[in-house]
Amino acid sequence: MAFSREGSCAEQIGLRRQSYRRLPDPSGLKSLGMTPAQNLTRIFEKGGPGRMKNDQDRSLRRHLIELLKGGSAHARFEEVIAGIPAKLRGQKPTDLPHSAWMLLEHMRIAQWDILEFSQKRKHVSPDWPRGFWPRTEAPPSASAWNASIKKFRRDLKSIQDLVAHPKTDLYARIPWGDGQTVLREALLVADHNAYHLAQLVDVRRLLGAWPEK
Repeated sequence: MAFSREGSCAEQIGLRRQSYRRLPDPSGLKSLGMTPAQNLTRIFEKGGPGRMKNDQDRSLRRHLIELLKGGSAHARFEEVIAGIPAKLRGQKPTDLPHSAWMLLEHMRIAQWDILEFSQKRKHVSPDWPRGFWPRTEAPPSASAWNASIKKFRRDLKSIQDLVAHPKTDLYARIPWGDGQTVLREALLVADHNAYHLAQLVDVRRLLGAWPEK
């Protein structure tokens, strides 16, 4: 696949220490009249590690979908794209290389390419980098702008559905790739979108079209 990763975003997270009061019977086994060995047997009879693995799998899929949707430490697509005046969609701020239209189309094309690559053996990626950017700085029409947004939403939802499907093996190598997995591709989409949405916010700010809160 011709498309390559571009930039990343990270946020430091503080850890809180908690102290716990030691209980006379922290496991609760004595009150149940059970030995640790008997409790271990009980865990395995109820699913044990298999159930834990399933819970971890569901948790990972849920977190991936939340990441793809945006929010938390990242701007959401719907917030960034809403309300951009038509006359500013093709304007590049001074000393910046991209207009809002260029960034929108680039995100759409890259996201579509990753989705197609993840599902279709015969998919052929556009030439890099020319094929991943629009030919013009401004959208040809208002309908082209709206169509790009609609396609972006559709493909993002398809990626979320792919991640959410329990039969999707997130860790298996994609047979026609060179080591990629669906997990890796989903993270790539989230990372790439977050990177360029931040650029789009900067474009809007410099053009005076970002509602400061």
